[in-house]
Amino acid sequence: MDKNTVLCFGEILYRLQAKDEYFFNDDQSVVYAYPGGSEANVAVALASLSIPTTYVSVAPDHSLTKEILNTLNHKNVDTSKFIFGGERLGSYILQSANGLTSGEVIYDRKYSSFSTLKTEDIDWDELFTDCSWFHWTALTPALNEELAQLMLTALKIAHEKKITISVDLNYRSRLWQYGKQPLDIMPTLVSYCDVIMGNIWAEHKMLGTAIHEQLVRTTSSSEYFDYSSLVAQEIFEKYPKCKHIANTFRFMDNPKHNLFYGTYHSPAENKISTILETNDLIDRIGSGDAFMGGLIAAIYQGKSAQDIIDTATQLGFKKLFNKGDFINL
Repeated sequence: MDKNTVLCFGEILYRLQAKDEYFFNDDQSVVYAYPGGSEANVAVALASLSIPTTYVSVAPDHSLTKEILNTLNHKNVDTSKFIFGGERLGSYILQSANGLTSGEVIYDRKYSSFSTLKTEDIDWDELFTDCSWFHWTALTPALNEELAQLMLTALKIAHEKKITISVDLNYRSRLWQYGKQPLDIMPTLVSYCDVIMGNIWAEHKMLGTAIHEQLVRTTSSSEYFDYSSLVAQEIFEKYPKCKHIANTFRFMDNPKHNLFYGTYHSPAENKISTILETNDLIDRIGSGDAFMGGLIAAIYQGKSAQDIIDTATQLGFKKLFNKGDFINL
């Protein structure tokens, strides 16, 4: 394991996806299956950019888990610190042909091996050995209060070890079901982060930043850029440890369409990417994770502010043309 590795931590999942409009029909080959999960998707994106990357999750010690780990290993992701335990591998069902167009996402993550993980199950010193960057997402504390406490422990230790910390503020309303709202949990956790990725709506939901109802699909990119810059300044004031903020703006007008751009903010600079658009997308799942991977890689490599947001946006856009959760470059 490289001493400057990026460690991605979160639940490994597999996706079941409808071939067409309906999950069940007379066609016997109606369902596709893909390995994934947000943090694993980021790990694959990073490894594809030649960033030394380790992925850690918890799953049962059986052949399906090992098949997923083999896939990650073939994509140059180190899984040597993966934890085997429990009896259930988490999953989600996507009831649409190319990801979040009209179908509903159904999660099956309760009582999974990862969801039952406890703080004392992890040797934190060993986990962070040779790690220079720790990446996590809002999906983990969304699962239950024990995992929210586990994340707090992880972030405190990573901070003490002077490890760079990044977070993706991905919000899934169906996951926050244990009596806590994101605003009850996320501000404390995010206070340890050096890099924050999300969008202005997720930041409002999780960090309590400002939002305006007049920001809609027809709002111009320049207006979104100006507003994103204002929100970033609000975040920098509330979270002084944070030095990098990136937001995605992704809009779809039909199942095959996606308009994609991003903004990047530091205390000194604000940049917007080129606007990328397609009417021929294949799979929109994981595009935000690919963006996150590009963001981490560009910051890790010391690129300029404009190169940071261009790298992230281009990688996120490329993911739209790959089947499955993982990007293939």
